[in-house]
Amino acid sequence: MIMPKPDLTALTGGYRKTPVLQIGADIYCDTQRIARELESRFPNFPSLFPIESSALNDLVAAWSDTALFRPGASLSMGTNLDLPEAVLADRFAFFDFMDRDTLPELLPQLFAQFRAGLQRIEDMLSDQRPFLLGELPGWADAACFAPVWMCRTNIRGATDLLAQLPLLEAWEKRVAALGHGEPQGATAEQAIASACSATSVANKEVISDAIPSLPAGQLITVTPEDYGSVPVSGSLLRLTHYDVALKREDPRVGEVVVHFPRVGYKVEKQ
Repeated sequence: MIMPKPDLTALTGGYRKTPVLQIGADIYCDTQRIARELESRFPNFPSLFPIESSALNDLVAAWSDTALFRPGASLSMGTNLDLPEAVLADRFAFFDFMDRDTLPELLPQLFAQFRAGLQRIEDMLSDQRPFLLGELPGWADAACFAPVWMCRTNIRGATDLLAQLPLLEAWEKRVAALGHGEPQGATAEQAIASACSATSVANKEVISDAIPSLPAGQLITVTPEDYGSVPVSGSLLRLTHYDVALKREDPRVGEVVVHFPRVGYKVEKQ
């Protein structure tokens, strides 16, 4: 639940955020990269990115990750300052956009900002559409559902806040009804063993107009630009306008490839 996380670090090279998707020796970081990988691996399943709204799904998700998530996460912390000290210390170190000393006095403004963001979801549903971008659920719904779930489960006073938004609450129930499939548990030891016994299936590609211009095999670091900014080091395998991947070795897992989205991540020569 808190750092250190030696089993996860062996796979990711230090990436602090969750969730992380592991498929053998390929490790996918950030939900936007995970969503795109699942989309490409399971083309016969209903799409998370319907062709008529693919770019809009990305834009709505990016808005949710910033304008909605940040005040929501701050409220989750600021209304629960009685959590164990170890958890508080870990989260305040991670969410570096929060100041522990001033957070309590900012709660009214944070509630206002979060409520304004929730109103945007309510407005998108005002024409009685079942999901944010139309008749079918997509990545935008998943991305916006996460802060609403966080509000419902973590923010004190959430019930009264969400009750003011009947269209949002009905949409929340529809998204929740989609379910989670049939997950099966696995241990950290099994995950590490899977990485050890597998070989990455990542395609090597470094486009000519990538920024920065780097050759394949160059030692690089990839770092989140917003928070949890721990760099991951390795040799460049992929660099496109959509994703970046580096190859790294760890004594516990062998050779793995760690994948990130291009948007929101800083790529630098090591």
